[in-house]
Amino acid sequence: MDIQEFVGKLVVKNDTKIILLVMDGLGGAPNLGGMTELEGANKPNLDLLAKSSDLGLSIPVLPGITPGSGPGHLGLFGYDPVKYQIGRGILEALGIGIDVSEKDVVARGNFATFKGDIVVDRRAGRPATEENVKACEKINANIKEIDGVKVHVYPGIEHRFVLKLTGEGLSDELTDADPQKDGEKMVYTTVTDPKAKKTSDIVNKFIKQVAELLKDNGKITGCLVRGFSKHPILPKFPEVYKLRSAAIATYPMYRGLAKLVGMDILDVPHVDDEEGSLEAEIKVLRQNYNKYDFFYFHVKHTDSYGEDGNFLAKVDVIEIVDRAIPQIMSLKPDVIAITGDHSTPSLVGGHSWHPVPLLIHSKYSRYGLADRFDEKSCARGSLGTIEAKHIMTLLMANAMRLEKYGA
Repeated sequence: MDIQEFVGKLVVKNDTKIILLVMDGLGGAPNLGGMTELEGANKPNLDLLAKSSDLGLSIPVLPGITPGSGPGHLGLFGYDPVKYQIGRGILEALGIGIDVSEKDVVARGNFATFKGDIVVDRRAGRPATEENVKACEKINANIKEIDGVKVHVYPGIEHRFVLKLTGEGLSDELTDADPQKDGEKMVYTTVTDPKAKKTSDIVNKFIKQVAELLKDNGKITGCLVRGFSKHPILPKFPEVYKLRSAAIATYPMYRGLAKLVGMDILDVPHVDDEEGSLEAEIKVLRQNYNKYDFFYFHVKHTDSYGEDGNFLAKVDVIEIVDRAIPQIMSLKPDVIAITGDHSTPSLVGGHSWHPVPLLIHSKYSRYGLADRFDEKSCARGSLGTIEAKHIMTLLMANAMRLEKYGA
């Protein structure tokens, strides 16, 4: 029996409030001074909360498997990320409000910097979003159709965009057109199923046409495309858990994830600086607090700076979140969980397989084994090491929203 089907039969309604605070890529590995970013951060509020909380570590998918953000979040939302495999394209598309029909295939794109056939920078120096918009406008003005299939790109934030193909006989059974590392030779998409040959050919033609079109365009001189997907079918989060559910996130992909599972998406005004952006999210949380039972609250740049290998910048984001904790706790949530969707150690410079720190606080918490919020303390905590897909069940239990199983 599927987790959602089983848990859904035990759910009871009440008036409790649950907050799931996801600091993207939270987990680290010993780096500067032999410390992880959490160990190096000055975070008195998180450490104080840890003293009265259940602590543990979570495994996003399986031990030793490095997850993408999609599988990492699906696990946090209570879905088995091995059973439900979703391309990043649909998440990014839904996150920026693109309609996706049964005739469409969507994919996540990165603008990149090329030197010949070598990918010098997969993110083109993280350009301003305005530069992204201009590049997309140029593509849409010059590449409207390939082999009878409509082509359109939609700008995202910084280097990200969405590619949408519309036509008959399209398939998402494709490999990523992305070498995944800087300094590597360009890798084009291939098929994982023969029926995707037409789509593969179109995608590769698109990439080559973009490279020719943007070859003199500063740092944005081409693109990478990955996460091909059609629209999947998932059990809806609000129906399974009987929670009025809302997402507070600024990046399209995470808004898309939440929308895909049926959460309401709350608009957050764009603010450039980290502290101001978090303040804007908290304001939205406060304004909507009485309308919902469950809030997914996302913080992005713990992940971004980990990917950049920037230990001190990731520490700074953790400290900014720490300073905001009193504002969040002043709302008196019945249950709050603080964790990440995966680990992104600056030592690795990308996602990793390391288990993710997890804190769950309610009046029913078992605490006392550890008194700091970091990897070592969480390893000693009362929760032990669990699979991320079981976190929602724990949150529901702490909110007294699950009845007893069996006689």
